[in-house]
Amino acid sequence: MAANRTLKTTSKAPAATLAWLILLASAVLEAVWATALGLSDGFTRPLPTLVFAVTATLSMVGLGMAVKRIPLGTAYAVWVGIGAALTVGWAMATGVEPASPLKLIFIAGIVGCAAGLKLLPAGKSGASPTLPPS
Repeated sequence: MAANRTLKTTSKAPAATLAWLILLASAVLEAVWATALGLSDGFTRPLPTLVFAVTATLSMVGLGMAVKRIPLGTAYAVWVGIGAALTVGWAMATGVEPASPLKLIFIAGIVGCAAGLKLLPAGKSGASPTLPPS
């Protein structure tokens, strides 16, 4: 009996780790497509528009894959938070957007909150979802 629990636990761990890696890669792609969107000049420049279309598609596919193992709310918050932080970070690094100490603190807060969601236990809550009365 205990051996069965050990096998189930260890078989889920690599899948969950892979889901988090896919989610992080998708968040990086979110930053790429957001940056490309800004460079596309309203979809009038072909190369940034193509980069936007490809990376947005791959980012969404990755998010969809990740939510098979990670709760949707958590996955979406991490995806948006990391993607937004990377987008702003890139804009500041390239001089498109000014950097400031407060901006850096707030961006660090977003990343810290996303990391905190990853550190929470993955167990299910005690309450089961209920449907509204028909």
